Amino acid sequence: MYKLWTSAYKEFLLLTRDLGGLTILFVMPLVLIITITLIQDSSFKSISQAKIPVLLVDNDKGQISESILDGLKDQNLFDVIIKEKEEDARDLVFKGTYQMAIIIPENLSKDLERKINQNVEGVLAEFGLEEEEGSNANPEIKTKEVRLYFDPAIQQSFKLSVKSGIDKMISEIETKSIYKAFQEQLSDEETSFSFNSEKFISFKEITPKLKENEILPNSAQHNVPAWTLFAIFFIIVPLSINMVKEKSQGTFVRLRTNPVSYATVLGGKTVVFLVVCLIQFVLMMLIGVYLFPAIGLPTLEVSDKIFLAFLVALFSGLAAVGLGLLLGTVANSQEQAAPFGATFVVVLAALGGVWVPVFMMPNFMQIVSKLSPMNWGLNAFYDVFLRNVGLIEILPDLLLLFLFFLITTIISIVYNNQKNAV
Repeated sequence: MYKLWTSAYKEFLLLTRDLGGLTILFVMPLVLIITITLIQDSSFKSISQAKIPVLLVDNDKGQISESILDGLKDQNLFDVIIKEKEEDARDLVFKGTYQMAIIIPENLSKDLERKINQNVEGVLAEFGLEEEEGSNANPEIKTKEVRLYFDPAIQQSFKLSVKSGIDKMISEIETKSIYKAFQEQLSDEETSFSFNSEKFISFKEITPKLKENEILPNSAQHNVPAWTLFAIFFIIVPLSINMVKEKSQGTFVRLRTNPVSYATVLGGKTVVFLVVCLIQFVLMMLIGVYLFPAIGLPTLEVSDKIFLAFLVALFSGLAAVGLGLLLGTVANSQEQAAPFGATFVVVLAALGGVWVPVFMMPNFMQIVSKLSPMNWGLNAFYDVFLRNVGLIEILPDLLLLFLFFLITTIISIVYNNQKNAV
C-alpha cells in the first residue's frame, strides 16, 4: 500500500507541475458545456418561446385562408408575415432571409366548397335523398395545391414536420367543411340536424414524476451528463502523454530498477487521474446547478440523484483511465499518443451518442455504438437524470465500465511485461 501511495504522490507532483495543462484540463470542459448548452437550449424550450418567422401569400382571400392563418397563429410556432407576391416570398426564402413561405392558391375557399357540395350531393343521391342532376351540372374541379418554399439550408426533418403539421391543419378544415355541407343538405326549416365535429381521439403526453412533480427534460439534463462524460474520457490524452514522457526521459527505466511492479505504477496513475475525473464531474455539477440559472439556462436537478450520478462518474472515470493506461503503454512517442487519443475520444463520443442520438443512427452503427464505453456511461447518466431509476437499473452499465477498466489494465500489464522481458 505504501508503494501505491508513493506512486500516486509522484503522479500528483508531475501533474501539478504543468499548471497550464491542468488549467486547460478543467477549463476546457466547462467552456464546452456552457457553449453547447446555450446553443441547444432553444430546442428544449417551449415552442412559444422560439417562434419561426414564416411568409404567407394569400391569393385566396377567403374563409379557408383565414382558417389557415388562424391555425398557424394558434400553434404558437410561427410568426406569420404577410406578403402580396409569391415571387417576393420565394426570393426571400431562397436567399436565406426567411426559413419558409406558404403560398395559398386562388379561389381555394370557393373551389373547396363546390367540390365538397358535389361529393355530398353525390352521396345523398346514392341513398335517394337527393335528385340526381345531369353530369353537366357538376363540372370537374381541379385539385388545389398549397405551395411551400423552404430555405435550402433547412434540415429535411424540419421540412417533414412542418409539412405534416400544415397537412393536418388543412385536413381538419376540410373535415369541418364536409360536416357543414352535410348539415346544410340534411337540415331544413322544420327539422334541425347537426353533427358533432369535435375530435373523438386526442393525444396526451405522460411524463415521469418524482414526488408528484413532473420530470421535464431540458438542455441541462441532456448536455451536462453528455459533456461531463466527454471531459472524463478526454483524460486519456494527458495520461498517455505523461506515460510516454516517462519513457522518453528515462524515468520509466529508473522505476524498473526499483522493487515496484508495473501494476503498482499503473495503480498510482489510476488513483490520481481518477480523482481528476471526479473533480471534473463535481465542477460540471456545480456549473449546472449554480451557473446555468444565473445565465438564463435551466437548472440541473440533482437533489436525489447525486449519489447515483457520482457512481456513474466513478466507473466512467475508471474506464477512461484504463483506456489511457493502455494507450500510454502501447504508444512510443507523444506524436502517437496525443493525436490518436484525441481522435479516439471524438470517435467514442460520436458512437456513444454524445453528438447524435443512437436511435437516429443506421442500424449497423446502432450495433457498433453498444461497444463504446461512452455509450454505457451516457445511458447510465440518462437513467439517473431523465428516467429516475435506481441502482439496480444502472448496475449493468456500471459493470460493463468496470470490466472495460479491468480488461484494458490487464492488457497494459501483459503487454509491458512481454515487451520488457529479458
